[in-house]
Amino acid sequence: MPEETLSRQLVVFSLGEEEYALPITQVHEIIRYTEPRSVASSDPSVRGVISLRGKILPVYDLATRLGVEHAAVAEAKIVIVETSEDMAGVIVDDVEEVITIDAEQLDEAPTAGGRGIDGIAKIGDRLVVLLDPEGIIGALDAAEAPAAADELRAAA
Repeated sequence: MPEETLSRQLVVFSLGEEEYALPITQVHEIIRYTEPRSVASSDPSVRGVISLRGKILPVYDLATRLGVEHAAVAEAKIVIVETSEDMAGVIVDDVEEVITIDAEQLDEAPTAGGRGIDGIAKIGDRLVVLLDPEGIIGALDAAEAPAAADELRAAA
């Protein structure tokens, strides 16, 4: 297999002091932060919804979802992520760069961090956590389903 096919392009962003990345093939676009419209949710990572060119998208606070600290920064961005079934926005502190890594720069995550972590990219002396959009968005939607069912039962 040619070496070129083993390289991956990543969008690197920050949450607090940590760096994370998403595959560029699943990043639809990056927009300036605008306050999402609130929606009722028992999941603390759900920030609300935004309208992007007429399409209503859920917006999640990625730091809350991952359980990491992040600074409330004026330059926050919303990364619009596409999965095979859905599209959603995730709030990040700042978008750093787009990089290309080779397969040998990517290791499996040593922790059982769940479906949301795809691996760890070694870029020089930096370690960047590669996130799995399917795991992040899918896990969020799955977390919402039981809570929504409980709310419906309680209302009945």
